[in-house]
Amino acid sequence: MDHPDYGRAAVRPLKRLVEDDFLRRPGVVGVDIGEKVVGGEPTGRLAIVVYVREKGAAGRHTIPPDVLGVPTDVVQDTFAPHHTLASPQGGSGAERHSRVLGGIGVGPSRSVRFVPPDVPRADDYLVAGTLGALVRARGTHRPMALTAFHVACVDDAWEVGDPMVHPSRVDGGHPVRDRIATLARAALSSRVDAAALLLHARHTSPEVVGLGPVLGAADARVGAPVRKRGRTTGITAGVVASTDAVIRLDYGAGIGVRTLHDQIRVETPGFGDHGDSGAVLLDEENHVVGLYCAGSPHRSFANPVGPVLDQLDVYLLTPGGLGSRTLGRGA
Repeated sequence: MDHPDYGRAAVRPLKRLVEDDFLRRPGVVGVDIGEKVVGGEPTGRLAIVVYVREKGAAGRHTIPPDVLGVPTDVVQDTFAPHHTLASPQGGSGAERHSRVLGGIGVGPSRSVRFVPPDVPRADDYLVAGTLGALVRARGTHRPMALTAFHVACVDDAWEVGDPMVHPSRVDGGHPVRDRIATLARAALSSRVDAAALLLHARHTSPEVVGLGPVLGAADARVGAPVRKRGRTTGITAGVVASTDAVIRLDYGAGIGVRTLHDQIRVETPGFGDHGDSGAVLLDEENHVVGLYCAGSPHRSFANPVGPVLDQLDVYLLTPGGLGSRTLGRGA
């Protein structure tokens, strides 16, 4: 019997109907909408994609072959938050910028205690990620900057006022002399993994290194090209594959496992890596569409920018002042 072909708008409610049930099954780490692949070849049909740590642990015997006529596709992968860790003796001496702008490395001044299984051995670790873009708190004129929650806050011992440094201490930054900001706001919710840093540096610029000025915010669109500049991978380019991803991430260090909904997926190997969390995704018009947070060697994920700005209660800064937002959900 022939099965009907469903569009993304038709698959979305069916995927939402089953995603919580699927995520409770052993080994499942994500649920999304994507093209079904059979024998390594794309079929041209949309499917409910179920990501599992190992196909043998949660394969076809636990995931049904279809949901009300929409096929499922089980894909093996594992996702992790993309900050990077180093021991206090592991400073590498990364690039240093005289201005604060998007795409540069950043991290807390403090070290954080990690223990197995989050790390191979118990130790005090330094944390690094990326400062994504400049923002301004709504109702004030004080400049701030975006990064990821798990870069700025890291564990459950974070406090407003925690100092942030550039370069990060992982990259040889000094815990006092290189302070550029303090933690002002943070959000770890069902859609957002983000923080806002209150900037102390005088020289700032509302642009991303190598990518130019930030010109506003927009919603991600499936099939649209995006670029980012991260601390680790530098400038990379990819294509938005989905705006419907649901992923489970283990933050460890007192935070535990959290589920992020409606995430942007970029299906481009090498688009991001550990240390890139906090970078912004820019579309072809240099509008911010997302805040990079996690991934694997095969695919990357970002928070949609709208909820990030709303939950932190901030506006993007642009060369002309405040960035406008282009509304409309990705197809």
